[in-house]
Amino acid sequence: MRGARTILLWALVLALGAFALQWLEYRFVTRAFSWQIYVGLIGAAFAAGGVWVGFKLAARARPETFQRNDAALAALGLTGQEVRVLERLAAGRSNKEIARDLGLSPNTVKTHVANLYAKLEVGRRTQAIGKARELALIP
Repeated sequence: MRGARTILLWALVLALGAFALQWLEYRFVTRAFSWQIYVGLIGAAFAAGGVWVGFKLAARARPETFQRNDAALAALGLTGQEVRVLERLAAGRSNKEIARDLGLSPNTVKTHVANLYAKLEVGRRTQAIGKARELALIP
C-alpha cells in the first residue's frame, strides 16, 4: 500500500511538471506567432478532417466481381438488348450514342428505354439506373 502511494505521489508530481512545461511552452508560442497563423492552422486542421471524413463516408465496399442477378432478369422479362441499353444508360450515354454503339436507330433505343421504364416501374433514367443497381442487373 505504501509503495502504491509513493508511485501515485510521484506520478502526480511528474504530471504537474509536464503540465507546467506545456503551459510555459504555450505561453511562449502564443507570443511568438500572430493570431492569424493559429486561425490558419485550425482552418487547415478542420479542412483535412473534413476531407478525411468525406473519404470515409463516400467509400463503398464493392465486390471484386459483379454477379448479375439472373433471377431478377428473368422475373422482369428483360431482353439482352434491353440489358445492353440499360448498361449504356448507366454509363451516361444519350439515346443517339447508344444507337451508334449498338447499331440501332434512335427510335428503337427510345422503345427499349420505354420498355425498361415499364418493366422496372420507374419514370426517369436515374430511377431506372438506381433500381437496376439495387436489383444487381448492372454493376
